[in-house]
Amino acid sequence: MARNFGPSARKETGYIYAKRTCGNFWVFNALKNPRASNAITVTGRNFRLNSYKKLLYLWASFRRLSKDTLFRAEINSEPRKIESLMPPQVIFGLYSAASLYYKKEPADYDHIYIYSNEANFEEVLKRLLSIDKKRKNYNLFIVKKDKWLGRYKNFPWEQIFVDIWNAPEWYAKDFLAAIENKLPFHE
Repeated sequence: MARNFGPSARKETGYIYAKRTCGNFWVFNALKNPRASNAITVTGRNFRLNSYKKLLYLWASFRRLSKDTLFRAEINSEPRKIESLMPPQVIFGLYSAASLYYKKEPADYDHIYIYSNEANFEEVLKRLLSIDKKRKNYNLFIVKKDKWLGRYKNFPWEQIFVDIWNAPEWYAKDFLAAIENKLPFHE
């Protein structure tokens, strides 16, 4: 007898769907670190979130922003000017996201991080006039956009937090302190 694994069935049987599409090995390994840190409890065919805060910090610890960086350059311009040159398809990240989407700007920032896919990459470069790839004082970073970011109506606080956690700039700690107050750390 054939089973229907359409959208409604996937929602009800998420574990079985993940098992069939990813395999036991991938599901087990994806849950290994959250289980070991007691952020989740795995029972039978599902899991329960024990600590939102632990899971978020675990994600932040494993995230490597530099690995997903497609391009970096020095743009000889003010951050607001650089942000205004971006095409509408890009998603602002890190400091720009906190400032533009949520009006949180605890410190002045001079590094711009944007999310873009390869298709929009050339459009971004066309809009930027004074790119200096030779100098090492980078202030524009284009990060590879994953398929999930475009699905959110509002850019998630959690993504901003995790990315800023991995940012090397001195003002990252000020942004983290401001963002932590917005996260639902209910234990």
